[in-house]
Amino acid sequence: MADKVLVFSRFAKSMLARFGEKFELLETGGKPANEVFTADQLGEVRALMTMGAQPLGRETFDLLPSLGAVVCYGTGYDGVDLKAAAERGLVIGNSPAANASAVADLAMTLLLALMRRVIPADAYLRSGGWSGAKPSPLLKPPRGMTGAKVGVYGMGEIGRKIAARVAAFETEVAYHSRSRHDVPYRYVGDLGELVDWCDVLLIAVRAGPDTQRIIDASMLKRLGRDGVLINISRGSVIDQPALVAALADGTIAGAGLDVFEQEPYAPDALSELPNVVLTPHIGGHTLDAHVAMQDCVIANLSAFFAGRELPYKVE
Repeated sequence: MADKVLVFSRFAKSMLARFGEKFELLETGGKPANEVFTADQLGEVRALMTMGAQPLGRETFDLLPSLGAVVCYGTGYDGVDLKAAAERGLVIGNSPAANASAVADLAMTLLLALMRRVIPADAYLRSGGWSGAKPSPLLKPPRGMTGAKVGVYGMGEIGRKIAARVAAFETEVAYHSRSRHDVPYRYVGDLGELVDWCDVLLIAVRAGPDTQRIIDASMLKRLGRDGVLINISRGSVIDQPALVAALADGTIAGAGLDVFEQEPYAPDALSELPNVVLTPHIGGHTLDAHVAMQDCVIANLSAFFAGRELPYKVE
């Protein structure tokens, strides 16, 4: 009999196909597990697969008396209650760096779309503004990338790939993280100093209590009227109401966001602003990234059921 894995988050069927070939999947469809399965069924579950950002804690663990492993699909694991997991002796796994290239690519896509005003330019052409020689204030010449000062907040695998990509655009790159890394970019020990210095702030830091709303109104003011903000990490890092206010009153020039405080994001005042580029948390959503993440999940689950240490264990 195949080993049972509770699929805690809601996944597309196509994303689960490879797992279904190796394990017996109990899919919740994103609903509470005890609304979908009986206590006897849940009692046999030894491993759980989840999206790392989805809240997962003691209430769910208590439904699964045989649970031994939580495996996150993707790099993040900020939704998992690590304290409750440790109390239960659960091992946590993730997919480190599996989607780093894809996320870094999207960070650059957001940045270039914002800096070169691709969305208003597209709308201007489609509406007949160009052919009709109509003036467009949104298409005034923007500052280019060459010579821009780019600050990268977070120098993990994604941050490193972002820094390498943005450096190729003839920019000056500096970074801030909890510690200095062996990378060819200037280290700035204080986040505020990095924000004061840079024209573009790219956020690639892991979410957690120490980064909760760390980019607040005061930080946005320090970024300045010509400053641009890109976030592909987690929405919790930014004070979103403060960001909306800063974009609306010109405190900063623009923002590109793939992540939001509440997801899925529902259109509101933010989406009405002309100086933003928004995408629906698709940073890691490429075919090659999904294959790489699935490889990590399969390796973690296979090792757990075989009694071995997880190869991609969260320490």
